[in-house]
Amino acid sequence: MNKTKRTEIFTRLRNENPTPTTELKYDSTFELLIAVMLSAQATDVSVNKATEKLFPVANSPKAIVALGEKKLRNYIKTIGLFNTKAANIIKTCKILIEQHGSQVPNTREALEALPGVGRKTANVVLNTAFREAAMAVDTHIFRVSNRTGIAPGKNVLEVEKKLMKFIPKEFILDAHHWLILHGRYTCVARKPRCGSCVISDLCEYKNKELD
Repeated sequence: MNKTKRTEIFTRLRNENPTPTTELKYDSTFELLIAVMLSAQATDVSVNKATEKLFPVANSPKAIVALGEKKLRNYIKTIGLFNTKAANIIKTCKILIEQHGSQVPNTREALEALPGVGRKTANVVLNTAFREAAMAVDTHIFRVSNRTGIAPGKNVLEVEKKLMKFIPKEFILDAHHWLILHGRYTCVARKPRCGSCVISDLCEYKNKELD
C-alpha cells in the first residue's frame, strides 16, 4: 500500500470522526492508567461498569492503597484476571506514591516499570493522556492493519513499528483511536461490515474478494 492510499484512508476516517478518543471513562491521567490496566483481556464496557463504582470511592494512588487489595478486588471482580490486576494496581499505586509524587509518569521507561503495565498500556497512556505519538496495537488494530494492508505484520510489535513508520504525520496522534474504533464497529473479526465501511474501496481485503 502506498502513501497516497494511506493518506486517503486516514482522511476519510478523520472526516467520519474528527475528534476520536478512548471509550474508557476517566477524569484524570491516573484514572486512565487504572482503566487501561483493567482493560487487558476485558471490554471497555465491563471496565467502565467497574470504575464508575470504584472511582467515586478511590481515584488516587493513596485512596486505592488505603482501600486495600481485598476491597479493590470486590470492585473489579466482574473483570477478567481481577486478582492479578488488583495486586498489580496496589503495587503500582505504592510506586507512584513513593517514586513519582503520586503522579503518573510521562515516559515509557517509567510507565513500563510499573507492575501490570506493558508496552500496550504505556502506549495508550502516552498517546491519550500526554498526546505523544505512540501506537498501542490491540487485537482490533492488529486485525485492521493486516486486513486492510495499511501495515501488515506477523506480531503486534511489527505492526506497531510499521504503523508508526507509514502513517502520515498529520494523522499519527489520533490514528490509534480511529483504527481501534474501526475494528470494533466496522472491520469486525468474523464478518467485516464492508457495506458500511468508508474505506472499503481502498482496502486490500475487500479488493482481494472482488478479484
